[in-house]
Amino acid sequence: MKLEELKKLNAEEIQVRLEEAQVEMENLRIQHSTRQLDNPLRMRSLRREIARMRTILTERNLGLRK
Repeated sequence: MKLEELKKLNAEEIQVRLEEAQVEMENLRIQHSTRQLDNPLRMRSLRREIARMRTILTERNLGLRK
């Protein structure tokens, strides 16, 4: 998901997507450890999406972003 799309969402929606992404990341890590991962680049992109979502939530909590 792109940064501009995330900025348009409210905090609750971002939190739901963040939880979904974290569950997916956990599944990818398990697949990676058992060498069953089809697309290893998905882990990198998902990790960055999670970081974007956390950054937006933190900025909103600190009042840096509305």
